[in-house]
Amino acid sequence: METPAPEEGRLVRRPGPHEARPESAHRRRRTLELSLAVAVPAALVLLWQLAAAQEWIDARVYPAPSAILSDGWERAVAGELWPDVWATLKRVLAGYAIGTVSGYLLGLLMGALPLVRAALEPMMDALYVVPKLALLPVFLNMFGLGEGPQIALVAATVFFFVWISTLAAVLAVPEGHRDAGAVFGAGHWQMFRHVLLPASLPSVLVGARIAAGVAVLVIVASESIAAPDGLGHLIFDSRALFQNDVMFVGIVCVAVLGVIFSELVRLAGRVLTPWAPRDRGRGQS
Repeated sequence: METPAPEEGRLVRRPGPHEARPESAHRRRRTLELSLAVAVPAALVLLWQLAAAQEWIDARVYPAPSAILSDGWERAVAGELWPDVWATLKRVLAGYAIGTVSGYLLGLLMGALPLVRAALEPMMDALYVVPKLALLPVFLNMFGLGEGPQIALVAATVFFFVWISTLAAVLAVPEGHRDAGAVFGAGHWQMFRHVLLPASLPSVLVGARIAAGVAVLVIVASESIAAPDGLGHLIFDSRALFQNDVMFVGIVCVAVLGVIFSELVRLAGRVLTPWAPRDRGRGQS
């Protein structure tokens, strides 16, 4: 805030409350953000509960949240829910690991070697735009029924997200960084270890986090088509049997699984890249 100083006729810059007490201001800001993050979904759930109780919506089609929670708890206690959760989780983890490693290695190779990029980029761009669910029949022919097609579909989906983010991140490393490494006599491994990796890894992890959410979406769609178990199978099988409460239990489990998976990747990114700017969209400072 600027106030006149009568004795000198000048404006004096005085610190505002955020500058005078930054830690207190940050705590208040963080508390407000957390309150909003909890209050908005809670209000929507309460509105849904009220609409079902007042029969504004058909509770047979859209069961009340209390009914969904009760049914989910009963299925969890009875042990009927966990086999489907585990089936989906192991497919996602296996496919995500394969797709992340292969996408990162190819993106790094293409970003570092122009000739490799020139040879492979047109083909990879063409494959990238193919809807990944369209590849499910191909994977069924390759691996037959079982876990193979599900894992391969997740791996293919994650691969392209990680590949394109890695390639873009490596190409975006400033030439000045590379020149500095060359001046200091850095070899290929040292250039990768001390220049390309630190500069590109934050962007790579952003792509990996996006891929984590997409992997959950893809496995649900895949399980609804060609799997005897899993949350996707549970959701669509329940819908076919008009068990809408069970269907919503599966949807909630998918949402929780996706959030946890995405946050774990975010946490891994913070640990691996402490030098990267924090995500200010999530209340970091």
